[in-house]
Order: sequence, then C-alpha cells, then structure tokens
Amino acid sequence: MIVYGHRGAKGEAPENSLAGFRHAYRHGVRHFELDLVLSKDGIPVIIHDLTVDRTTGKTGEVNSYTAAELENMDARRNAVAWPNKVGVPRLETLLDELPELENLQLEVKKDARQRLNILCNRIVEIIQRRGLQHRTVVTSSDAWFLRQVKRRDRHIKIGLVTDRKFPRPVNVAARLHCDYLCLGWKICTQGLVEEAHRREILVSTWTVNRIHDMLTLEKMGVDSIITDYPTSTRMYFDNRAHGLRQLASNTGCDLTPA
Repeated sequence: MIVYGHRGAKGEAPENSLAGFRHAYRHGVRHFELDLVLSKDGIPVIIHDLTVDRTTGKTGEVNSYTAAELENMDARRNAVAWPNKVGVPRLETLLDELPELENLQLEVKKDARQRLNILCNRIVEIIQRRGLQHRTVVTSSDAWFLRQVKRRDRHIKIGLVTDRKFPRPVNVAARLHCDYLCLGWKICTQGLVEEAHRREILVSTWTVNRIHDMLTLEKMGVDSIITDYPTSTRMYFDNRAHGLRQLASNTGCDLTPA
C-alpha cells in the first residue's frame, strides 16, 4: 500500500510548504497530495484554501495576489511549530526542487469557472511539457473540471474526490472515466474497493492518521492512503516489511501473499 503525504506533511511541517515536502522527501517519501489554486498572474500555486487567511498573516483571495507576493508571505499560521518562514510556493518550484518524486495527486477545489478554465490549461501545459502523465493524477470534487482535463489530454490521469456515499462514488468516477477514486476513509468499504477495482479504478483514501485505521483499509484492499504523518507512517510499514523479510530468512518460509 502506497503512502502519500497529505499537503506535503501537514502534521509534521507547515502544510503545502516547500519545507514540508523537503522534510518528508529526506525521510524517503516520494508520493504527495497537494492543492492548487491560480494566482493573480495565472500561475498554479500550492495552497489548500481559496483565501490566504487561515495559513498566512494576510487576508484576501489567493487570486488577488501574484505568485511572487504569495511566495513572500509567511504561511506558518495554524501549523506545527516551524523555525523558519515558509511562503506559498509555485507548483513548478516544487517540481524543480524534487524531480525524483514518484507520484503527485494534484487536487483542485471548486472555484469560479473562468479561473478553473485557466488553471486547467496551466496544469495540463506543465504536465505535458515535463512529461509527467505517468507521475501525476489531477483530482477534484468538481466533475466539470475533471472533464475539462480529459478533454485537453486524455492521457492525463484524473481522480474524483468525495466523502459522500450518494450518489454512488464508483459510478460517478466511472462515468467521468476516472483513474482514481479519492475517498474520505470513513465511507470506504471492502465492497466499494472491489467494485472500483472491477472497473480498473484505483482507490486512495484520506486523511488517515491512525495505524489501526491504515491496517483496516489495507485489509479492504485500498491502493494508497493519504496521511498527515507520512514519515512515521512510512517508517512503520518499512519496519514491518523488514520484520517479515527477517522472519522469512530465519524460518525459510515464503511469506509473499498468495
């Protein structure tokens, strides 16, 4: 089961910050979920909300600030203690700094259609120019936006984000030709996972912060979890895998799944 860092490493560093991505990357995390909003000058920046109020000392909508202005803000509000100032980064800055990332879930929130249309163009252009079709999935709860991504490039993977049981999420994802179904973990069931897999849709669950819940989801067959604590989660699963290999070596048993 793959472990994604939620908004970088939200429980370990300021969310959606380069510092958070670097922190988790140093500890071996190569899969991340992050959020994208369009800046005033048309650049995709990494921030969860449509306003800067919650995470910075400023107020107002993200789209009223340029990318340079957002980079110069201090985005440590409502975050774990962090010694140094962190700004709101551009997507391409992250891609430049950490080129060996294995997969990114790029989530886009509901917003005005005009801004979403421009953001869609920018994201598709970046993915195409950098050849990231096999290392990214564009996710959203906005069905219109997901259709626009596929209309521009059918090779780009998309994922439906939902935490609602109705309408049936697998059916909605299938109608949209989604590659991923990104579920709030509390509505996830084994039957839902099996139904998604029958339709060749991968299931990613959010936001999972307890090992007990992770193991339950693993038994259901989910493909990945998104967690605020990716470094400690990865350490747990790495240690478990090492222990199983050691046991197999000591006993001569084949412990690979049937």
